[in-house]
Amino acid sequence: MRVLFWFCKKFAWRPVLKTLEDAPDASPDDRSRAVVAFIHVEPGDVEDGSSAETKLVKNAKWVARKWEVQEVVLHSFTHLGEAKADPEQARALIDRAAERLNTAGYDASQTPYGYFNDLSIEAPGHPLARIYKEL
Repeated sequence: MRVLFWFCKKFAWRPVLKTLEDAPDASPDDRSRAVVAFIHVEPGDVEDGSSAETKLVKNAKWVARKWEVQEVVLHSFTHLGEAKADPEQARALIDRAAERLNTAGYDASQTPYGYFNDLSIEAPGHPLARIYKEL
């Protein structure tokens, strides 16, 4: 798994192009003072015994604590590497990570899965505002 974390003063999305036929209808939305995780799920991340999901959750919580925020947005972003996990398995992993973050007291949300989205990002120029991790 590869993840690019951003701390955003404002982050908004608007679904524009459906890429998976079974993706449900989606609406635009936005968040303020949020950690946004651009997540690239690789085939090995969805295999039994993989720790990628746990590492994603732990790293998201760490970045959120650094910025003293509870808002975490998970965004599927299959552009950080070449090998891609099966879309349904990747979606399930991201869903489980969101559930774990919510259970831990964070307000986790997701951008619409199976869409290309117009994104609006307002992020400060700070060393911890953009963190790349290979998990």
